[in-house]
Amino acid sequence: MDSGIFHTTYEKDMALRRTPAQKIRLVVFILFLLVFPFFANRYYLTLANQVAIAVIGAIGLNILTGYTGQISLGQGGFMAVGAYTAGILTARMGMPWWGSTIVACFVTAAVGAVFGIPSLRLKGLYLAIATLAAQEIILWVVTHWRALTGGVDALVVPNPVTLGIQINNDFNFYWVVWGIVGLVTIAAVNLFRTPYGRAFIAISDQDIAASVMGVDLFKYKLLAFAISSFLAGLAGALTAHYRNIVTWERFTIDVSVLYLAMIIIGGLGSITGSYMGAAFMTLLPAVLTNLGRAVKGFYPAIDSILPFIQQATFGLVIILFLVLEPEGLNKIWKNIKDYFRLWPFSY
Repeated sequence: MDSGIFHTTYEKDMALRRTPAQKIRLVVFILFLLVFPFFANRYYLTLANQVAIAVIGAIGLNILTGYTGQISLGQGGFMAVGAYTAGILTARMGMPWWGSTIVACFVTAAVGAVFGIPSLRLKGLYLAIATLAAQEIILWVVTHWRALTGGVDALVVPNPVTLGIQINNDFNFYWVVWGIVGLVTIAAVNLFRTPYGRAFIAISDQDIAASVMGVDLFKYKLLAFAISSFLAGLAGALTAHYRNIVTWERFTIDVSVLYLAMIIIGGLGSITGSYMGAAFMTLLPAVLTNLGRAVKGFYPAIDSILPFIQQATFGLVIILFLVLEPEGLNKIWKNIKDYFRLWPFSY
């Protein structure tokens, strides 16, 4: 029986997948993603695309909050910057959708870095309030700068087309967005194998000790905000091109709380947890809606109370995870793997 995982070379020790079981699970997951769109209907493809966009945003927030320890309640606002930038560049300047998406990412990264400046002086609750202010400031600008954003009116974005193929139908967009998710995942995982990623983790563990060791707190905190906002802008831009309509109502404070819930439930400081949390919080409303439809036949009043049930369930799930499993779904998954790896000698 194996009593641990041992490696005889540095290359094997630094591999992203160190054991055969990890490699098999990765292959199975990739095969599932490749096969899924050929058997799923439009409803499930839409859910899969929503999960993919949520994964990108959750990974970005996890880099900032989970790995670097900088609490943010401004994810919705940063996504709005990406969505409106991509929408304006495409709708009013004729830029191709992929070009506007790239520009939107860098614009959002710059905006996030600006709002990250207070992070040098603020921590914890105070930093959360500062990022909440960023959320409100961005939405105020969006709704009041009518000449640029159209104010409270919806911004209509042309259909994204590449080589004559419309990208934003559910099947085609699935391949685009999950391909991007794969690239984002590889980049994020490898980020924490670099000095930059290790500096982020050192700041999260103890920023004073990190500073004593020579980590430039201001530089790396701003960089963490910029990277996180870059991915938030990417998620926002993809949302704009997928939905064809950009409106401020899609990026309220509720969205920021939702993304924070994703990484809490999935697991802070975990890329896998970002996947789990994004899928869980995206699919939960759909599951509740389907259950409501199933019981509607013998309880017609369910339609009127379903929104309240969804809100109550949302809050209850967060509370239960914080109390019972603060490390989230990723820790539960790790416990399951450890149990079967050591069974029957579970001790």
